[in-house]
Amino acid sequence: MAETLRRVLSRGSAAGSGENTAEAGPPLLLLGGPGSGKTALLFAAALEAAGEGRGPVLFLTRRPLQSLPRGTRAALDHLRLQKIRLQYPPSTRELLRFLCSAHEARGPAPSLLLLDGLEEYLAEDPGPQEAAYLAALLLDTAAHFSHRIGPGGGCGLIVTLQTQEEGDIGDALQLSLLQRYFPAQCWLQPDAPGPGQHRLRASLEPGGLGPRAEWWVTFRPDGEMTVTPWPTQAGDPSSDKGSSSGGQP
Repeated sequence: MAETLRRVLSRGSAAGSGENTAEAGPPLLLLGGPGSGKTALLFAAALEAAGEGRGPVLFLTRRPLQSLPRGTRAALDHLRLQKIRLQYPPSTRELLRFLCSAHEARGPAPSLLLLDGLEEYLAEDPGPQEAAYLAALLLDTAAHFSHRIGPGGGCGLIVTLQTQEEGDIGDALQLSLLQRYFPAQCWLQPDAPGPGQHRLRASLEPGGLGPRAEWWVTFRPDGEMTVTPWPTQAGDPSSDKGSSSGGQP
């Protein structure tokens, strides 16, 4: 699902083509440390997909969102917000139960399946078998939704995972396992921000289906998110050209 996130970042930096695509693409793993902007980018992807005129967006997270993205046209579009279905499975068991029951759910199939905070669910059962089973079930659920949508469409899958400090062998092994299921990854790395700002570098590896791309993503004190292409921003750290695309990290 790298293309959806690429459009979020490209449009934010005024570099997008403005074209929509019905192809779901490979599942995407969005990685970063605590407070790196994973949830903000994930919700920006939800808003992007909700505005494409296809099916609803299913957003799964263990805890209710503290706030919605601000300062963007998409975030103020009530029609888009209505298409985002928020669900809060409180435990791994409830998440597995929800994903299994989704195969029997009626109504329009989601065009995008999002899971925020995979590490919180894996912490309950940190073994490799449990991680592999949950990852496989997420992919199977997205494939089921794609089958329901039919030819010419599909359900994308984006999952966020909080990374730990370097040198954590258990974390490295878990990540290596998950990368088998999620060939596309986007890494979020903090950078020295300006006064009152939080800035990070987003590096998108689309799993061999496109070129690697990078952006600066800046969060202002009011929660507004701006995006600039990485080469431009690297030459002028104070630049924040482009339109807004998201919310708080």
